[in-house]
Amino acid sequence: MDIILWIILGGIAGWVASILMKTNYEQGLLLDIILGIVGAVVGGVVLNMVGQPGVTGFNLYSLLVAILGAVVLIYLGRLLHR
Repeated sequence: MDIILWIILGGIAGWVASILMKTNYEQGLLLDIILGIVGAVVGGVVLNMVGQPGVTGFNLYSLLVAILGAVVLIYLGRLLHR
């Protein structure tokens, strides 16, 4: 059951990040889910580097961390693509 919740959290986080970065029309649901899950890991690492806790469970704070990480991933992807 936990894996399903993380897929849902990742999907929501990736979708919100793609809307914020205006890439929603370029990617599908699967890429949104992958970006959100990997974004949760990246967001956790970034926040740990500044002394804050990363993903703490299935809650609003973890969703915000995942969105932050997914936005960072999209931004880095744009930099590498250019």
